[in-house]
Amino acid sequence: MNNRTEIGALILRVVAGLIFLAHGIEKFQGRIGNTAKWFGSIGLPEFLAYGVGGLEVLGGILLILGLGVRIVGALFVLLLLGAIITVQLAAGFVGGYAYDLALLAISIYLVLGGSRLYALDQVVFKAKNNGTAK
Repeated sequence: MNNRTEIGALILRVVAGLIFLAHGIEKFQGRIGNTAKWFGSIGLPEFLAYGVGGLEVLGGILLILGLGVRIVGALFVLLLLGAIITVQLAAGFVGGYAYDLALLAISIYLVLGGSRLYALDQVVFKAKNNGTAK
């Protein structure tokens, strides 16, 4: 990949990470119980709110740091498909699933292409490869 492509992937990775991190933190700031009750009200298991919030926080941090980008991206793809299908689709495109669709596209891009520029994966796997090559 060329440098401009990597810069674009870096921007997408960090921005998506910040968005997911912010959404996850918001869920846990004294409102995770309310989020869990809301999940229950739409027919989802309440405990799922904790998993979603945890994934958003941990996954957001991992994306920002560039650790496990493709795996985290795949988990976010599943999360966003679930959100679009269970909640956002009924609200329509604008004011409904448009925002989630954009995050879904970013997540799919990260799954397919990864993001190596300023990613800790590069440091971890480079050190690992250097250690095993000797």
